[in-house]
Amino acid sequence: MSKIKPEILTKAKAWLSDTFDKETRERVQYLIDNNPKELEESFYKNTSFGTGGMRDIMGVGPNRINKYTLGKNTQGISNILKQEFKGEDLKVVIAYDCRKNSKELAQIVADVFSANKIKVFLFSELRSTPELSFAVKYLDCHCGIVLTASHNPPEYNGYKVYWQDGGQLVPPQDKMIIREIEKLDYTEIKFEANKELIEFIDKKVDNAFIEASVKNGSFDTSSAAKDNLKIVFTSLHGTASTVNPHVLAKAGYRNVFTVKEQDEPDGNFPTVKSPNPEEPEALKMAMELAIEKDADIVIGTDPDGDRLGVAVRNLNNNLILLNGNQTMVVMSWFLLEQWKKEGKLNKNSFVASTIVSTPMLKNITESYAAQYHEVLTGFKWIAKLIKDHPELDFVGGGEESFGYMVGDFVRDKDAATATLLACEIAAQMKANGSSFYEKLLELYTEFGLYREELISLVKKGMDGESQIKQMMVDLRENPLSEINGEKIVLIEDYQSSESKNLQDHTKYSLDIPKSNVLIYYTEEGTKIAARPSGTEPKIKFYISVNSDLNSIEEFEETSQQLKEKIVKIKSDLHLD
Repeated sequence: MSKIKPEILTKAKAWLSDTFDKETRERVQYLIDNNPKELEESFYKNTSFGTGGMRDIMGVGPNRINKYTLGKNTQGISNILKQEFKGEDLKVVIAYDCRKNSKELAQIVADVFSANKIKVFLFSELRSTPELSFAVKYLDCHCGIVLTASHNPPEYNGYKVYWQDGGQLVPPQDKMIIREIEKLDYTEIKFEANKELIEFIDKKVDNAFIEASVKNGSFDTSSAAKDNLKIVFTSLHGTASTVNPHVLAKAGYRNVFTVKEQDEPDGNFPTVKSPNPEEPEALKMAMELAIEKDADIVIGTDPDGDRLGVAVRNLNNNLILLNGNQTMVVMSWFLLEQWKKEGKLNKNSFVASTIVSTPMLKNITESYAAQYHEVLTGFKWIAKLIKDHPELDFVGGGEESFGYMVGDFVRDKDAATATLLACEIAAQMKANGSSFYEKLLELYTEFGLYREELISLVKKGMDGESQIKQMMVDLRENPLSEINGEKIVLIEDYQSSESKNLQDHTKYSLDIPKSNVLIYYTEEGTKIAARPSGTEPKIKFYISVNSDLNSIEEFEETSQQLKEKIVKIKSDLHLD
């Protein structure tokens, strides 16, 4: 058995004190005696906030999700709320998803807030992340918490924090809260609940959220068109089963078939390897049902109901899963077109996306004379744009990782309203003798054919974290000069906030908050981004290539050429 490092043992023994409950102490002692490797992983650092809050494996120790790490977070947030909103009657709202222990952990979070004399609205059953974002503003709360680990494996859970505007934490609040949490001792957590300050909520907020989703996601689709669209929906055992079918029903869609085996929320996700709608395998059962029912569109959502995968029929009538960039460009085009028809589109209208998403969206947006804004990965940055620029009108926005936001009644990606929007587009296109897919191809002929691919390298644990750091160091200290025979013409380093033009040797500052992201651009318009994940043990590489497309008939051939180009790029970067 490997020897335990002295600093790890010291940290672990601190968790054997009476501050921690008997079950926790026994588990820590077991790891000390029997599993040094797991002990090291659990205690070598504190779990930290990333782009989507805090996510980690459940277990004992400061680098795990448990009642003490979440209790400490909540105590720190309670302290900051009292400093930031002095003299106000503080209110928070808490939701949780289908994950193991989510309900119990949500209750602990509620207990700590109430022990700090803060009014708590706690959902009586599991609810989606976008409904939590909505509830923050609807209930006029100062803060919102949702217990979720999105699409991570079953052993994970997590903790997302929302502020007064319904958006996730951004500077300066995030840094203030992190500093407050870090200086706290576990003995300072107030676990003794004030039950009188905890109010359970459900139908009233549900109904308001459903009504708002229908209002924001509906665009004058005729009843006949709705009746003529067949939809298959799956929540992949997640929380979207509590809201998405109700939104579709209220909007007037009758031919909705759900995957019964996946309707029931279940943190074990028994019918899928991964509850991630980005992966075609996760939608296998939904696709099979769609073939049986001759459905036009398939929609699957992740466990906390904020992201969606959309599958539609191609020109050969076969169902294919679109990627997040493809769904996003069609949705954004449709919204811009609707705003234009309604006379709402003006110079203050804007669409937003992220620095690692497809450049195609900029081309589409600017063709409507609307503003296009790019932000760091994570919808919290889009929410911040809306908050910081009340003079602008947000049309919609998305990111490559299967998230979309329609309007600003929710300040996060929202699979409920986006599901309805996808169906509105599919229904209207079908009624006009076209399809969702055919519209995508038309956009390619107008704005260029863009093909993207995401490569995620999983590097778990302490060693993996070190490897990821070294990969980014190497990319910075030994920058590429060419990729696949194409010269690099521009390098954007968001950690140093500097962009270098390698042609004229000029430099300029990037007006975006610092982040560990590096983007290369080539002379032929190829874009390659490297970014360590903020919430998972991964480093991600985003590749985007493009070409003119003269006609829909040339799509398959041109797309295949771009696919082969990506294969060569991956080989050059040793990512194959």
